[in-house]
Amino acid sequence: MRLGRHRAALPPEQRRRKALQRGMLAGLTAVAIVAAGLVVLFGGGGVLCTTREPVLVNVAAAVDVAPAVMEAADRFNETKTSAGGRCVLVQVTEQPPATVLRTLIGDRAGVLRERPDGWIADSSAWIRLARQQGASALPAGESVVATSPLVFATRSSLAQRFSVGKTEMNWRMVFPSTVRGRLTPTDDEPDVVRVPDPSLAGAGIATVAAARDVVGTGPDADKALTAFVRWAQAGSAPDYRSMLSAVDDRTFWRRPVVIVPEQSVWNHNLRPSADPVVALHPREGTINLDYPYVVTATDPAVAEASTVFASWLKGAQAQEIVRKAGFRSGDGAQGPISPGPQIPAETPKTRASVSPQDIDEALRAWSRLAPPTNILVLADTSKHMAEPLNGTSRVAVALAAAKIGLQLFPVTTHMGLWEFADKVGGIKGFRQHVGLGPIGEPETGQIIRKSRLEELTSTIAAHPKLDSSLYDSILSGFRKVSGDYREEMNNTVLVITSGRDDGKGTNLAQLLDRLRREWNPDRPVQIVIIAFGKGVDRAGLSQITAATNGSLHEAQEPGEIIDVFLAALARRLCHPTCKPATS
Repeated sequence: MRLGRHRAALPPEQRRRKALQRGMLAGLTAVAIVAAGLVVLFGGGGVLCTTREPVLVNVAAAVDVAPAVMEAADRFNETKTSAGGRCVLVQVTEQPPATVLRTLIGDRAGVLRERPDGWIADSSAWIRLARQQGASALPAGESVVATSPLVFATRSSLAQRFSVGKTEMNWRMVFPSTVRGRLTPTDDEPDVVRVPDPSLAGAGIATVAAARDVVGTGPDADKALTAFVRWAQAGSAPDYRSMLSAVDDRTFWRRPVVIVPEQSVWNHNLRPSADPVVALHPREGTINLDYPYVVTATDPAVAEASTVFASWLKGAQAQEIVRKAGFRSGDGAQGPISPGPQIPAETPKTRASVSPQDIDEALRAWSRLAPPTNILVLADTSKHMAEPLNGTSRVAVALAAAKIGLQLFPVTTHMGLWEFADKVGGIKGFRQHVGLGPIGEPETGQIIRKSRLEELTSTIAAHPKLDSSLYDSILSGFRKVSGDYREEMNNTVLVITSGRDDGKGTNLAQLLDRLRREWNPDRPVQIVIIAFGKGVDRAGLSQITAATNGSLHEAQEPGEIIDVFLAALARRLCHPTCKPATS
């Protein structure tokens, strides 16, 4: 076995083989001593090691940089480098950064079978995150093995089309077109800019930071960042390879662009193509991904050997290997060797305004915004919703808004729908149309919930003679979501209403008292109210939403629903200390 190369975590059989190799080395050493020999053979390429058992260093490397590090380890093993009087032999495994992080912080699920002795992540953000989450013993002063700037990648034919249309790649393209002031992209823009999943890839983490940097801070910025997260979730991919394969797939998106490290474009283009992928620099400047090596060994002798390999990776021979693999040098001063015409020759401008602290904060924002939603929608169909609003009924405007808002929720969402009015559904005052559950799955039969919800936004009508059971329905909906609480989700009751209750059941004081007593800060259920039209009891509704750290919004047009939803979702950034919000 060549020690420099190993692409998967060691299964039990190979771990036994590794132990056997150590035993064989000890035996060979004894034989060599008896025979007055000075060396034993071990490792790739007929490596000569000293008679003392070598130190084995297992390095976990991010998927994209692993092949180059494997080759570098082969070369290193041939140098017969020693640490503490013992030969150092390195083997490299290809491991996703998130898996290594979970291993180092002591998680039990989704971890490696053995703790690595060295780790090369695809962003130093992973190492900072590991330290913050419990791996505080990781030594400081990690060394950067390689760098690669983030680029916007697309087919060369599309790049030419964008150029003719005078469309420059820019970071605002990561936001849905609604944030940029239009419902759909123009024909000279990408119809989608796909982002790597920040929970899996360093390029995704850096993209979140760039998005946050572009929009700044404040309520509008939070809404824009929320829109980015929802949009990115729908099109994110687990790795760079699958993202670039999607660029070549012409069956769905017509003008796709993906954000990936420059090196992945180089690697993708090793396969001949009549329409190769090209790397384009964003006009505002990019972010450089670094690939840092951190020593993770707990055994002092192995840690010393791991440090020796880390130092060797900064040398000329190793740096030539990473540059031949499409990376830039660890210090960023030298570009890839033979990059090809699809990689820009010039060194890209970087976004100096994005600091490591900004990247960490952006990752925390993603972690708050990204979890899926468990949401029960309460639709008011009382006589008040039959009243006219902008040439149609309030309920028609409200449900048209709900149809638009439904597009913001990814397939991981759990959703249900009730309508409410006095006597609807009997004495309860509400009727369940769709039970709370995954929108990508059917509740019964063949039709998935999302299709059923979309159908209901066109068919539910108001009852001109029925009073509103607003307060009773809010309390019932709140208790339903509380009972079906999902720890891994954001739990919400969304009330679409005229904003009035006709006083035939629970009154406002009773509702507020029950909400305050039943709301659990450890299992928070948020009430968000969207009131359509005039005559809204703003004071009463504000008290209801404040009792659950929710928010109140008033709307007149269906298009306003996007802004409302984003404002409501953006409150996750301050939860659970948000101030009461109305708009």
